[in-house]
Amino acid sequence: MSFTARKKFSSQAAPKLLAKLRQIAKSQGRLFHEVLDEALRDYIENQHKKRHRINVITCFASSLDEFDSLYRELAK
Repeated sequence: MSFTARKKFSSQAAPKLLAKLRQIAKSQGRLFHEVLDEALRDYIENQHKKRHRINVITCFASSLDEFDSLYRELAK
């Protein structure tokens, strides 16, 4: 079993949210901090993916602006 260094921090969350996290941890036989770590990792990954999607959409919009007439001809 590998040991991951941990750092304590203090924050606040809605009581219902914390209760749901505790319920998930209990139902899966896991520790609360393990479920919290997973939730944080998922959130960070999701934010990373959103930035990539925004980049793609921006490039696509730019392409439409530049090549609109070509795309219309190709669609005929």
